[in-house]
Parts: sequence; C-alpha cells; structure tokens
Amino acid sequence: MRTVGVEEELLLVDPRTGEPRALSTAVLAIAAKESRGGTHAFTKELQGQQLEFATHPQTGMKELAAEIERWRAVAARHAAEAGAAVVALATSPLPAGPAVNEGKRYRWMQEHYGLTALEQLTCGCHVHVSVESDEEGVGVLDRIRPWLSVLLALSANSPFWQGHDSGYSSYRNRVWGRWPSAGPVELFGSARHYHQLVRDLIGTGVLHDEGMIYFDARLSRNYPTVEVRAPDVCLDASTTALVATLTRGLVDTAARQWREGEPPARHGVGLLRAAAWRASRSGLDDVLIHPHTMRPAPAERVVHALLSHIERALDENGDLAYARQGIAELLSGGNGARVQRRLLHRTGSLRDVVAACVRRTQEGPYAMP
Repeated sequence: MRTVGVEEELLLVDPRTGEPRALSTAVLAIAAKESRGGTHAFTKELQGQQLEFATHPQTGMKELAAEIERWRAVAARHAAEAGAAVVALATSPLPAGPAVNEGKRYRWMQEHYGLTALEQLTCGCHVHVSVESDEEGVGVLDRIRPWLSVLLALSANSPFWQGHDSGYSSYRNRVWGRWPSAGPVELFGSARHYHQLVRDLIGTGVLHDEGMIYFDARLSRNYPTVEVRAPDVCLDASTTALVATLTRGLVDTAARQWREGEPPARHGVGLLRAAAWRASRSGLDDVLIHPHTMRPAPAERVVHALLSHIERALDENGDLAYARQGIAELLSGGNGARVQRRLLHRTGSLRDVVAACVRRTQEGPYAMP
C-alpha cells in the first residue's frame, strides 16, 4: 500500500482581532526549544504570517487524520506562547500587508517578483503519495491532470481577500497562479522529458531553483513521491484526510493505467486551466468541468465521477467506505468556503469568521454552534 504524507500551511493571526501576524520566527523558536534542538515538524514559508508542518508517511487514513489534528494542536500551543493563534484558512479574510521572511532566497523572490511575492499570503495543502520510480511518477502525473480541479473544488477554503468577498471559492488559486510556473502543465511522456523541462525552466533565470516548480502536481525534490499541490489548506483535518485518501486513489489508478499501457487523456493546458478556474470560482456550489467530457456538469455529479474513477483503488486500500462517507458529509455540510460565507451571513463580521475558524481548526466542526 502506498504511503501518504501531508504538508499544511496555516495562518498566524492575532487572537483578538483576527488579523495576520508575522510571528513565524518566534513560533519556530518555541518549537525548536521544546524539541531541545532536535527535529520538529514545523518550517517557515515566504510570509512571516505563515507556519507549515509536515506529517510522517502513513498508510492508514485514520492515522493520518489523527496526526494532522495533533500537529494542528501543537501549532496552536506554540502560537499561543508567541501571542498568536493558528487558523486553517487558505487566505486571510481580513486585510493583510506583506511581511516577507528574512533569508537570501526570499529576498531574491521579493526583488524579482515584486507585488506577486508581496501578495502571496496563501496557504495550500500538499499531498505526497509514494511512487516506485520517476517513470511511474511521470506516468501518474500525466494521468491525474484532469482530476486535480476536482480536488481543488473539494478543498476550496478562500472566499475572502483583503476584507472583501472575492466571488471565488478558492481565491488562493487565482493568487497562486501568478507565479510563472504555477498551474496545470503539459503531458510529459517520460521522466527524461519531465526533468529536461525542469532544467529548461530553471535555465531561463525566471525561477530561482527547483523549489519554484509550482506545478499543480510534480515529482518531489526530496522524497520518492508524487506531490499534489492543487488543494487549498482545508478548514477541517477530516477534509484534509479525505483529500489525501482521494489523492492516493488517483495515484493508484493512474499507476495501474500506466502499467497497462492505457494512454492519458490529451486535454490541452488551456482546457485544464479553464477547469481550474471553474473549480476556484464554484467550489462545490455550482457546476464544475467534467474531466471526461470537459463540459460543465453539476459539482455533485463530477465529485461522484471522481469516486467512480478511483473506486477500485479505494476498495483495494480499504478506503472506499471512508471516502464515500467523507464525500457525503462534505457535499452536505460544505467545504471551507461555504462554511466561511455561512458564518459571515450569520455574524456579519469577518473578525468573527476568523475567530470561529480558529476554534474549528483546533477542535473540529463540532466546535461551532
């Protein structure tokens, strides 16, 4: 059974006002002190108002969900000691200014990308699924492309931007897409072609290094995994675990298709970009682009098409009932974007939205009245 690991980026906010606070350095110092100089799960990101953690590779999805919950709780404890709170939102509902972290690489990014770098206060979820080789990994990348927009719709958790409703369910996707290497990509066909494209992109001088290969899905630089980067960070740990479950099912299905010589769908990048735009706009509340037909269809139908596409893999992994239940609950209760808008409608205050989501990040959906 393939292992799965998750990286989550969280926002650091003022516990009273809900506004982002650039305290990642202080939080990381607290984490380092607690680990007594040893390793811990947390790292900094481009902006000082962000904190990232990574789970261990897991084969069981319930174990993965438990680890996500544990690291969220530890992050909350460290943040509180630094005078902040953590919240799993993919963009800040309240206005935020730039607070780029110190470091040579981050300075280079700020100088070269200007406003694009300064405005990148966005939090994603990256799912790593193990593969046996780069060739298998590229075979997977070529075959999961049409389904990544569905993962984005399920995870969408960023409707607000700088104090306003963006009109999108995942505005993070729109902001993140400003990076020159971000988004859907072409068919690769082989590991050789994949690595040549990476070298060529770095050779242009537009990217600082391989870490800036921001494809919606890529081969990991550091692990023998496919890394799916399309989703928003999810409000609930249970949604993160569901997205990870579906991602492993996609990787298993694509790997089997690759081994059996089944060719990938040849949808062009333009169509995939349109599907990603539709998912970022609609989330689960309108139509999505169906990966088979590349035509609009109700979101629920497209989500169930994903479930059908990977049903065999889910069943073989013992995840089918778990995935069915998770999808049913998500379609009924809504993704993070729907929850945030419902909170704003009820309270009339973005500050209250953040406060409620802070509680939900730490305690789960039952923390909310």
